[in-house]
Formats: sequence, structure tokens, C-alpha cells
Amino acid sequence: MGLGLPEWPEVGYVVIATVKRVESYGAYVGLDEFGGKEGLLHISEISSRWVRNIRNHVRPGQKVVLQVLRTDQSKEQVDLSLRRVSKDEKRKKLEEWKKARKAETLLTQAAHDLETDVDELYNSAGSKIVEYYGSLYEGLEASSKNGASALHESGVSEKVAQVLSEIAKEKIVFKGVTIQGVIEMTSLSNSGVEEIKMAFFDASEVADEYDSSINITTLGAPKYRIELTADDYKKAELALDKTVSSIRDNWDKIEGTFNYTRD
Repeated sequence: MGLGLPEWPEVGYVVIATVKRVESYGAYVGLDEFGGKEGLLHISEISSRWVRNIRNHVRPGQKVVLQVLRTDQSKEQVDLSLRRVSKDEKRKKLEEWKKARKAETLLTQAAHDLETDVDELYNSAGSKIVEYYGSLYEGLEASSKNGASALHESGVSEKVAQVLSEIAKEKIVFKGVTIQGVIEMTSLSNSGVEEIKMAFFDASEVADEYDSSINITTLGAPKYRIELTADDYKKAELALDKTVSSIRDNWDKIEGTFNYTRD
């Protein structure tokens, strides 16, 4: 099953590889994302320091994150480096790899539920998700948050989108961060209740724009609790600030009072 990658890795790519065998001059690895194509990690590219014993650094079966130095398709040869990969690049690549593996597992489950071949499902739906969202996992993550419509808008059929969305909601769990505050607002208008509803409706749209979910509950008029949930604290704070500002801006046009207190 392809993931939108070229047949051969390009120079500069950071790749996941599995060490196949270790020699005195380097290690031969299989490129996991490229059908197991073989590459060579030369001993000079293992560490910026002198490597006395290569087996102290790599061993058969080990997963390693490497950078592509050269690719010669005619010789089916790929030269790789370990020492040129930073800790941050390694962390990001491993996280990306784990997400890609999980996405493949979910797609395989969906293929089983739909009684179709997984490669056919990727070609008909997965490739569209990758093109639209950048990766299969990001598309499934979006459907876990926002439902089947997140996949349907990428061109996936409603039936497939629904199945994938149900699986994603079950398997992709968001920890998130929730912060809250209390809004006290009154209106002297006869349509005050409707004005409050509209102000809260607009705030929900603002929360969506900042990739967060909002929950507003009454503490007994005129007080309302507003909760924002986002992937991390910084995003949650920004979303809460923007949604409260939206409500305040709406209320500036209304004859009444507005007060906000951060919990």
C-alpha cells in the first residue's frame, strides 16, 4: 500500500530503516517506507566521533532514522547517514512513522468492514485523503474530531467516509487541554435571549476556526460558563481569548452589560 511517496527516496529525505546486517565498514539497512529497498550506512556516517566498533552503535533488527545522501537507481544503491539527523528530526520522524502505521492499521480495518481489498481502498479513498490533508493520519484525525464530512469533502464516498470516521473516532483519542471562564451578560432588549444565543453561535464558529471545541453552560442567568478544549494549552488560551472577544464585540452593539472572569 503506497502512502504518496516516490518509488525511491530523494536526497535529503529523512527515512525510517531497519538494520539487516552489520559489516566492519558499515551497515546494510532496509528502507521501511520504500518497499524494503536496501541502503548502506557507511561507518563514517554513523557518528561525528571516531567509531571504534560499529556494533556498539547499530545492530541487526534495530530501527534507525537516517538521512539520504545519494541515490543511484541504476545500481539500486542508496547511501545514508545517521550522524546528520538531529534529535528533533529523529523525534518528528518517529512520531510521523507511528502515526502512518496506525493510519494503515485503521485503513486495513475499514477494508475488512467494507469487504474490499486494502490496496483498492487506498487507491479509491486513501490517496484522496493524502492529497487533501497531506497524510492519511491527518485526514483520519480530522474525521475523528469532525465526523465523516471531513473525509467526504476530500472526495471520499459517503459510505467509506462513514466507516472510516467511526473507526477513527474509536481508535484516535484526543487528550487535549480544557480551560474555562465565566461570562456574565445582561440585555435590556426584549429579544435578549435570542441575542445571547446568536452571540454564542458566532463564538462556536470562532472556536472552530482556531481548531478547538467549545462548550457553554448556564450557571443561572445572567452567568454562563465557557469551556474551550484544544490540543495544547497555548491553542486553548488563544481560542478562549478569541471566542470571548467575539462575544464581547457582539455585546458592544447591545444595550446591556458584559463581564468576563477567567477561572
